Amino acid sequence: MPEGIETLVYRIDELDDDAKTVAREWYRQDGPVDGWYETVFDDFQIVCNCLGIDIKTRTVRLAGGGSRQAPCIYFSGFWSQGDGACFEGTYTYRCGATAAVREYAPKDRELDRIASDLQKCQRRNFYALWAVATHRGRYSHEYGMSIDVKRGGPFGYEATSDAESCVTEAMRDLARWLYRQLEAEYTFQQSDALVDEAICANDYTFTADGRRFR
Repeated sequence: MPEGIETLVYRIDELDDDAKTVAREWYRQDGPVDGWYETVFDDFQIVCNCLGIDIKTRTVRLAGGGSRQAPCIYFSGFWSQGDGACFEGTYTYRCGATAAVREYAPKDRELDRIASDLQKCQRRNFYALWAVATHRGRYSHEYGMSIDVKRGGPFGYEATSDAESCVTEAMRDLARWLYRQLEAEYTFQQSDALVDEAICANDYTFTADGRRFR
């Protein structure tokens, strides 16, 4: 004969600390919600615009049959060998890049240093350097970027001997900076406070030991 079983269920804030840990780990199994990194990507593109970098876009097909343009920014993470971030785009000199970066991110010393390094390198080359960054290979870290540096201008002058290394290292430092922003955002999204907020928003319930009921 069928029989009914009565079970007490709890919201996340009603559980004891050990049960809360179990409930949070269940929620974290699939990681943060899709698109958690998009605000970081948006911020990165603003920084790139300040520096004179035009991020390349690619066509992404949507489930409904349409498409959209997405930035060519790639990453993997966060605690395995080979993790990192990279991007594709074109860099040219932008007048006032250092000031633009300082205005947008006045407390970020690393971005200020990158902008200053590019400015110095451009000055030595009469502001005629340009570069193309392309993602190569299977890994999404700064060394997965192929960076081709050239000097333009009407007179055909050669770039200074340090131009390629200077621009290349600045681009890779920028990719490292991006990775740190992504890692920080991921850690924030996985924090107890945000996990609890998401669990409450979805009205999940649990048994007394923290196992999901519904």
